[in-house]
Amino acid sequence: MDLQPITYSESTTADRPWLASRHGLDTPLTVTLDIVLFTTGTHYKPSSFLQPRNTFLAGIPLARVATTGLYGPWDKAATDGRATFAGVLLAEVPFTPTSTRAGAALLWHGVIAAAHVPGGFDPADITTTTAQIHFI
Repeated sequence: MDLQPITYSESTTADRPWLASRHGLDTPLTVTLDIVLFTTGTHYKPSSFLQPRNTFLAGIPLARVATTGLYGPWDKAATDGRATFAGVLLAEVPFTPTSTRAGAALLWHGVIAAAHVPGGFDPADITTTTAQIHFI
């Protein structure tokens, strides 16, 4: 019998091309994401053979759902509270494919390069906000 053990290790480097300044990195808010509200491929990378977890992309614009207090993707047309921009997801968040919620860090004030926000983003679409973000 020939046994050939396979070893797998994972390392992550923060990829935040949208982050234009270190301002605000010392005061993120801890929030809970409602995974059901997000879209595979747009908001998170799906799991694969080598990556058994889904991973939210850092920089996703977020908003708070009024009835649950959970956070979902900001949507200017939403009627559940998500039309009020709250900030962006500060770091990638891995989660299991069967999860419905995930803990995350919200960057609610700082400087962001809008052209590099994942999924495309126009800050001119923000009509209401609780964040103190300066877009360049």
